[in-house]
Amino acid sequence: MRFLPHTEEDRRSMLEVLGKKHVDELFSDIPRRFLLKPGMLNLPEAASEAAILRHFGKAASANRHAGEMRCFLGAGTYHHFVPAAVDHVISRGEFLTAYTPYQPEISQGTLQALFEFQTMIARLLGMDVANASMYDAATSVAEAALMARRITRRDRILMAESVNPRYRAVTENYLSHNGGLPCTIPVDAFDKDDPIPSLARSIDKQTACVIVQNPDFFGRVHELAALRAACDEHGALLVVAFSDATAFGLIEPPGHFGADIACGSGQALGIPMSFGGPHIGLFACRQRFVRQMPGRVCGMTEDAQGRRGFVLTLSTREQHIRREKATSNICSNQGLMCTAIACHLSLLGDTGLREVAMRSAAALDSLIEQLPANIATATGAHYNETVLRFPSPQIRDAFVKAAREADIFAGIPLETLTNRQEQAADLLVATTEMIEAEDIADYAAVLRRTLESTA
Repeated sequence: MRFLPHTEEDRRSMLEVLGKKHVDELFSDIPRRFLLKPGMLNLPEAASEAAILRHFGKAASANRHAGEMRCFLGAGTYHHFVPAAVDHVISRGEFLTAYTPYQPEISQGTLQALFEFQTMIARLLGMDVANASMYDAATSVAEAALMARRITRRDRILMAESVNPRYRAVTENYLSHNGGLPCTIPVDAFDKDDPIPSLARSIDKQTACVIVQNPDFFGRVHELAALRAACDEHGALLVVAFSDATAFGLIEPPGHFGADIACGSGQALGIPMSFGGPHIGLFACRQRFVRQMPGRVCGMTEDAQGRRGFVLTLSTREQHIRREKATSNICSNQGLMCTAIACHLSLLGDTGLREVAMRSAAALDSLIEQLPANIATATGAHYNETVLRFPSPQIRDAFVKAAREADIFAGIPLETLTNRQEQAADLLVATTEMIEAEDIADYAAVLRRTLESTA
């Protein structure tokens, strides 16, 4: 919608109706020390609409989106292919404008889309029930920690350092205002030992849950049986997080490891990177914990005439029930993102999802095979993401710059995400089905040229 400013005559007319002489009189109850003073905002002079559009268009042209580049970025947001059919469906007015389906009699289409989405996510994650839905992966993990505390009536939350730092930061923020006791177990990106046994040893009788990511933030794939056994021994819940849900087209999903709660990002399933959002959080749990699950659950039922219908079965938020009984104050059902994911998964099917996963993993294997000998790679099984270690931070930074000039997003400097300066020579890289053999060859060629020029 265009901004249509009021004229001076409009303002005078409105002030006369209000019995005021100046617009400042409308804010006379605000102490003057809180009012903005001339020059405080440091704004430029007013400009025409055409000039404003030209200014912001020029600024936007400096952005380079993943579709223009060969994208090896990851860390929670991935460049997967999104079929045109997905955008076509979610651009329809009934999906684009739909909000919470308060009136089921006129919201059957929206409710069915959410029901199908939940069914697909529960099946993908190997869990009993999924909700609709969470803002993003970080808030999804935080809600899982709060849910575990309600179920176990314990306060101690264990998190592996291999959980995405952003997920950990948001979880710690949530817990800091609710009396929780977060405890992070150190994990190194290049640790040759499996971190799961040490994580299992840290569980005690005060632990509400242990949160582990699989594949983890560094792309490593873990066997979680020992962690499940340790949780059972001490009565703690097992929470399994994830960043790229396409992984479960190739590796075992959280439910197959006995996860009590599975939570993470759905961005990889039909939602573009979009410079960081909007994205969506996925959340699923065991059936017996469903009444402690945040968000909404859509169910299928029959009316008095035996016709199939869809309803909100559970809505455990403060807008629907007494505030003190609410499990969460999450307000959006992320309906548009849910519909996008449901469309995308319908188009892929089981075979298509597995193909995406295999191509993504194979691209990483090919990249590692073509790396020069003096570029170290993390050990152990990985899915489509890993850490590269360069001889020095200067060489790594020179490579990232040279790659960008060659239309390649080479990866993310690891210390910018972890705040650990000992990782200043590390680069987190990810591959998806969008990475072709030519892209990998160009990546390796730029890397070799950089090493030669800095030798």
